[in-house]
Amino acid sequence: MTSNTPLPVLAALAQLWLEISPAEQSQAWQQSQRYSTSSSRWNAYLNQICLSAVLPWIGEECGSQAAPWPAPAALPSFWEVISGSAIAVDRTRFVLIPTETIDLSELRVPQEWVDIPEWAADYYLAVQIIPDEGLVRVWGYTTHQQLKASGSYDPGDRTYCLDEDNVIQDLSILWVARQLCPEEPTRGVLPSLPTLPLAQAESLLQRLGNPSVVTPRLAVPFELWAALLAHGGWRQRLYEQRQGLLEQWTILQWLRAGVSGVAQQIGWSRVDFQPSLVGARGSEQTSATSALSRQLVIAGQSYELRVFPQGNPKEKIWRFELQSSSLDAPIPGGFKLRLLTEDLQAFENNEDVATTPVERLYILVALEPGDSLVWETEPIPENYDREILRF
Repeated sequence: MTSNTPLPVLAALAQLWLEISPAEQSQAWQQSQRYSTSSSRWNAYLNQICLSAVLPWIGEECGSQAAPWPAPAALPSFWEVISGSAIAVDRTRFVLIPTETIDLSELRVPQEWVDIPEWAADYYLAVQIIPDEGLVRVWGYTTHQQLKASGSYDPGDRTYCLDEDNVIQDLSILWVARQLCPEEPTRGVLPSLPTLPLAQAESLLQRLGNPSVVTPRLAVPFELWAALLAHGGWRQRLYEQRQGLLEQWTILQWLRAGVSGVAQQIGWSRVDFQPSLVGARGSEQTSATSALSRQLVIAGQSYELRVFPQGNPKEKIWRFELQSSSLDAPIPGGFKLRLLTEDLQAFENNEDVATTPVERLYILVALEPGDSLVWETEPIPENYDREILRF
């Protein structure tokens, strides 16, 4: 049996049309007003509409919980400078690339989503936004591997371009491929980004943090820009500086006046607890103390990271401590807790490793006012994004 339906119509039938309600549009518009320029506000508006419409659909199709990556609170630091948003479903990552253009002859993906190793995704969804009609159209997809192999690079706006003939427009193929070939490689191999010294990062932040630089992603060589953006703490600082916000990540301020709103959204809180620090420098501390607490999910289990001062205040000793959120549940052997300088350099005694199951991991470090650190764990927590904690 043959069909008289034209091929473009068949392709459109295999695509997806989603509605966005006026209330969701209004909310997206209100949230978009917290950006530094008119172009970044419009970019955030389109991306929020796109995410609100597509996120539930991906969760339904995958049969698993889908969530923005790395976390909803981090989205403004992306949308201030770049279009696109990532969704994590288990170990699979989707990147949504919205556009409001009528011409869908190609898919254009910003280079950051392709060439920053930490950002690279398995699948890239081409999404057309039609705000006036309240419609969102997912018209095709591709993989990271295909973008690198078949896409052409446009140095003018630093995008990878894929002709519509190479974009898979039948979305059902995506879900069939995931079910039948779950181990099929979707990501190409990427080289590591160069190390960015702290002085150079500070110079870039000062320059690009000025909102008069309308398109900061094109203002410096890509390697420098990518290294700056891949560091979650620096990306957040860039966003805050472009908004003219005061420092949001000062630990002493959090302990005295409460955790900042941005940090609360990511999971930090202030708690009072009774520490048991037997063996810490040969002493035992039993009085109640205030600490900063961060909830983590590592290898499918819940953990808590605590940061608090210890001992004589004049010594300025801080304790970073990782333990399970479940009573009497040990930390498995092989887990690591690590501290790094702001520009990700190691220092003496900066790591604690569980060679066998242990109750907790901890690191003691002496810090002067103004010092800053980045924490890490192995295995990496779900939706991990580097944070700069300033003391």
